[in-house]
Amino acid sequence: MIRRLTTLIAALAAVPALANPYDAHVSARLLPGWQQADGSHVAALEVTLSDGWKTYWRAPGDAGVPPVFSWSGSRNVHSVQVIWPRPEVFYQNGMRSIGYSKRMVLPLRIEPRGNGGQMQLDGDIQIGICSDVCVPMTLSLDAVQLPDQGRRDPAIAAALADRPYSGREVGLRDVSCAVEPGPKKMRLRAEIDMPAIGGTEHVVFETSNPAIWIAEAKTRREGNRLIAETELMQMNGQPFALDRSGLRLTVLGADRAVDIQGCPAR
Repeated sequence: MIRRLTTLIAALAAVPALANPYDAHVSARLLPGWQQADGSHVAALEVTLSDGWKTYWRAPGDAGVPPVFSWSGSRNVHSVQVIWPRPEVFYQNGMRSIGYSKRMVLPLRIEPRGNGGQMQLDGDIQIGICSDVCVPMTLSLDAVQLPDQGRRDPAIAAALADRPYSGREVGLRDVSCAVEPGPKKMRLRAEIDMPAIGGTEHVVFETSNPAIWIAEAKTRREGNRLIAETELMQMNGQPFALDRSGLRLTVLGADRAVDIQGCPAR
């Protein structure tokens, strides 16, 4: 089993504390990025990990720790959009996890509040780092001033270029989902008509309702169709309705990923 340890604190803008030996396996900093023509700003969180350590994607799998972002202390910031690069698939203790190894550059698109002042990021990012143990950590931003101008950082540009493709960009022809309700669990089967994207393909399901648990999908290809089957359950065990428009399917392949929004009935 993965042991969950106490939360550690790592400040992005200060020397990291060395009170716990796991601190030595991760370092983090904010890449300040650049301002765009529309007034928004592109920055990025860079997390560097020791060999054998990993951190997690927004849907990390049953063995992972989902990241949580809070920007409540920021100034002149209307919203922060996290832009996820294509993650890796790996296995821990026989369970599939999804995330990043060695280095994660996580772009942030920051919208100004509109009052003309300089934007300042202040908040906490909770992540998990895992090897033989899984350690939750809090990365703290302490009133970081975003520059009014800046050059395009090649590390951020590369992470943006590694975003999942849309269905249209890879030639998605059709997607549909069949639902089989049960007393507590719901079975879901997706059929995705699109060209293969290389290697072993994995389909990850997400819903707009965070109270719904989704099992790891079983995925197989039948010619041009990718078939993915999973189970969904309300965390309190009660019956629930599924919002098909809130379904999100991500197909992960060897060299690219595809982001599909919504899954209508056949």
